[in-house]
Amino acid sequence: MRAILFDMDGVLYNSEDPIAGATETLAWARQRGIPYLFLTNTTSRPRRALVEKLERFGIPASEDDILTPCSAAATWLKAHLDGPVALFVRPAARVEFDGLKILPEEAEQGAAAVVVGDLGDHWDYRTLNRAFRLLHSNPRSILVALGMTRFWQAADGLRLDAGPFIAALEFATGRSAVVLGKPARDFYEAAVDKLKLPAGEIVMVGDDVETDIAGAQGAGLKTVLVKTGKFRPADLNAPVQADAVLDSVAELPRWWETVGRE
Repeated sequence: MRAILFDMDGVLYNSEDPIAGATETLAWARQRGIPYLFLTNTTSRPRRALVEKLERFGIPASEDDILTPCSAAATWLKAHLDGPVALFVRPAARVEFDGLKILPEEAEQGAAAVVVGDLGDHWDYRTLNRAFRLLHSNPRSILVALGMTRFWQAADGLRLDAGPFIAALEFATGRSAVVLGKPARDFYEAAVDKLKLPAGEIVMVGDDVETDIAGAQGAGLKTVLVKTGKFRPADLNAPVQADAVLDSVAELPRWWETVGRE
């Protein structure tokens, strides 16, 4: 093993609360010279806000250290699309799409692509129906999913993520989304390319057995499941099993040193 991908929410912190030992684990990786990146399905805020959040927890980072569905989608859209984009992301995340032609928020037709992320409490029937109308009015429009995470662990409990809303739009329109986030293989391969190492020499550390563990294994990475965030005991009986299960990211250095000597 030569490099690490860290999921963020549920692994390094729960909402606004740091997970014990996360800061020390990142310090250990830096001291050992182990390359790492942060790989997150967060679409509610731009990378610069995530950098500030990590720094509040004592974890130095730059925007270039973080891969998000928004940044991946913006790159993909600029390379593959010629036309207006309808964004269903929170206002703070719209900065990641600078340089693209964005439709007005009230528009119900004219989109070459409809980009859907986690809107949280901003979801309502009118908003979901507007996304449907944009797709239905143009059979060639592309539904872009900023990840397919089903739910996440918030301070007040589990909350729906973008995946269920994407699934509703897929069902209503009869078309499949282009997924630019976990668990899509392309998203993991973008991280592998950035690290410039073989996938089999990289470990993904996550709390979601589907998007983190199954997704990473599909791209050829090793995996570590941590029992924090959205982890539930039933995950240990899931069809996909991680290479290791740890109580938290705080145990990663000891596990790494043990496995590395075998």
